[in-house]
Amino acid sequence: MQLARIFPIKSLAGLAAAVLTACAPLAPAGRLSPQALETLDSSHLPDRPGELQRQQWLDRVTWGATDRDAAQLQQQGLKKWLAEQLTPAAAPMPAPVQQRIDALTISQKPMAQIQREIAEQRQAIRQAQDPDEAARLRQEVQRQLNQLGAEAQKRQIWRALYSPQQLQEQMTWFWMNHFNVSTRKGEVRLWVGDYEEQAIRPHALGRFRDLLAASMRHPAMLLYLDNASNAAGHINENYARELLELHTMGVGSGYTQADVQAMAHVLTGVGFSTRDADAPPPRLRPERQADYLRRGFFEFNPNRHDYTPQVFLGQPLHKSGMAQVDEALDRIVAAPATAGFIARKLAVYFLGDDPPPAAVERTAQAFTRSHGDIAATLASLLTAPEAMNFGRRFKDPAHYVLGSIRLAYDQRLASDVGPIQAWLNQLGEPLYGHETPDGYPQAQSDWSSSGQMNSRFEVARQIGTRGAVLFRGSPQEPLEKPPYPDLAQRASVQARLPALGAPTRAALAQARNPADWNTYFLSAPEMMFR
Repeated sequence: MQLARIFPIKSLAGLAAAVLTACAPLAPAGRLSPQALETLDSSHLPDRPGELQRQQWLDRVTWGATDRDAAQLQQQGLKKWLAEQLTPAAAPMPAPVQQRIDALTISQKPMAQIQREIAEQRQAIRQAQDPDEAARLRQEVQRQLNQLGAEAQKRQIWRALYSPQQLQEQMTWFWMNHFNVSTRKGEVRLWVGDYEEQAIRPHALGRFRDLLAASMRHPAMLLYLDNASNAAGHINENYARELLELHTMGVGSGYTQADVQAMAHVLTGVGFSTRDADAPPPRLRPERQADYLRRGFFEFNPNRHDYTPQVFLGQPLHKSGMAQVDEALDRIVAAPATAGFIARKLAVYFLGDDPPPAAVERTAQAFTRSHGDIAATLASLLTAPEAMNFGRRFKDPAHYVLGSIRLAYDQRLASDVGPIQAWLNQLGEPLYGHETPDGYPQAQSDWSSSGQMNSRFEVARQIGTRGAVLFRGSPQEPLEKPPYPDLAQRASVQARLPALGAPTRAALAQARNPADWNTYFLSAPEMMFR
């Protein structure tokens, strides 16, 4: 029996929407405590939310509710649980998951070694005398690059499914999408795992200014938006434009084309080097030697920098060299437009397509007051009275797939996440796969077409009837019996049943077996929202 015969797939969005219908000074990054939450206007927050409310909070803050997390939230109380999510400690991953991550090449080899090995293979290709041997070597390089990109995907999936620091995982995905790079361009596959690990994840709940600078300094971003080739006399405006339009101030915020051009000149010389760390710097004029900077792969090369004075956002920049870059970034982050742009994007991500203006304004004020402290900004947003209307954020494919698996299998280790990668590809949201700098869209209209809903039904059927594919050691192994989860027995599923609409309850009542019940439940309109 197909779900579309019971309630039309095209009615998913409308039906689901009908089902789930002044901030004090904030603590510095990394120091938000349960007591700090008390300083917010949080009297409306229940300390021990009811069963359905627990599911709603988990769906918003984590990658999807599980029985384990629901019990932990109830035990700790909402404010303590939320404070711990906002200030993640070094809580270990479950040991079997960490073992899987540790076995990856990107975990075992430092980035310098990975880069050097690929460079050596490319040198061998150039020196190969036999065309067939050169072709074989090229294929091997492409295989390794694909493997590096796939391993980064696997690591992010495992962390999203099993990390106890769920909000940090959500925000890592959010910022990876915000500061988007695509593995479909050039050498980004080589760098994307390191980009997430070194530039994005450490700052996901830290300071926005630090996050912006870390993204700017990483080879993945410098390659993707072409600033590695931005030099005096050969200006490339790509990164400067996206820095202002997509990363900070936003379209229509008041900056001009002249500001883009000035920023492009400021960013000349901002690039990276793959020379050995102890290699001597390039030959520099004596008066520029002190300006040279090399940290890790990042390099500021004065030979490539335009030292012409610049006027930016209506005021002259007073410093020069790399200090001028930092001066410009400080000015951008301090701009009210940046606070408003980031606040609205966060509100859309957590609350829905049309977040309450009061919640956006409160969030922008928290961003400004805390000097871009992401955890403090999120604390203000998540505890805003206007944010208590849950279930309006339509799930993009990543939230739909990962949330369904967490709900179905809780902490059981998916030893093979290849099917998850395939489902995300099928739904049009492969990790690191969005080709343009704007990242994957989040609006409901972008993910609620009839084609998308039909694909989600198929993914729901795969999880609901053959979810055991995640637990095989190899694709050749037979599936366990039964090869599907018993969703109806999950406490987190039971908590949702009273809120289901009549069409969904009718569909579930007609299920002929547990596998059908799983499919109908996971593809129900209510499961499209968080």
